[in-house]
Amino acid sequence: MIPQLSLTEILLILVVAMLLFGAGRLPEIGRSLGEGIRNFKRAFSGEEEKVKEVKGQEVKKGEKS
Repeated sequence: MIPQLSLTEILLILVVAMLLFGAGRLPEIGRSLGEGIRNFKRAFSGEEEKVKEVKGQEVKKGEKS
C-alpha cells in the first residue's frame, strides 16, 4: 500500500530535487516525466481496447456455434 505524503514531506522532496538537479533542470525533468506517464497511459489504454476487441470476437464466435 502506498503511504500518503504530507505537505512537509512533498516540500522536502522538492528541496532535495532542487539541490541534486538544480532549479534550471527541474522543468525539463518534469516535462520528460509527464510525457513518459502520458505515453504509458496511452499504451495501456490501447492494450485494454485490444483485449476488449479480442473478447468481443470470442463472444461472437461462441454465438455462431
